[in-house]
Amino acid sequence: MKTVIQSQDAPAAIGTYSQAVRAGDTVYVSGQIGLDPATAQMADGVEAQIHRVFRNLAAVAQAAGLGLQHAVRMTVYLTDLAHFAKVNEIMAQYVPQPYPSRAAVGVASLPRGALVEIDAILHAG
Repeated sequence: MKTVIQSQDAPAAIGTYSQAVRAGDTVYVSGQIGLDPATAQMADGVEAQIHRVFRNLAAVAQAAGLGLQHAVRMTVYLTDLAHFAKVNEIMAQYVPQPYPSRAAVGVASLPRGALVEIDAILHAG
């Protein structure tokens, strides 16, 4: 059985998906981009987008009764892998050790012209 997780503090889904889905003790959080949920506007610049992405992920995690400390896996999508070090720097401000496993992927483009997107798998156990 699966349960849909939604947060008003993260951008609404812009396609045929849920912000997150819980299956047992695991929550699968859809990719978040740097959209401000209050204005639906993209944050300005890569650093602001990365911060917004982690705030969006945290909001969805909170709606599931969890936090980013429950992340066991993240995937980072970047339109420019030169921003990888900035993701690491900012991620450490939002995600405590021990860090989740992670992959970083360079992509040609992302929805709404985003520079970064991150998805996560959280585990409540």
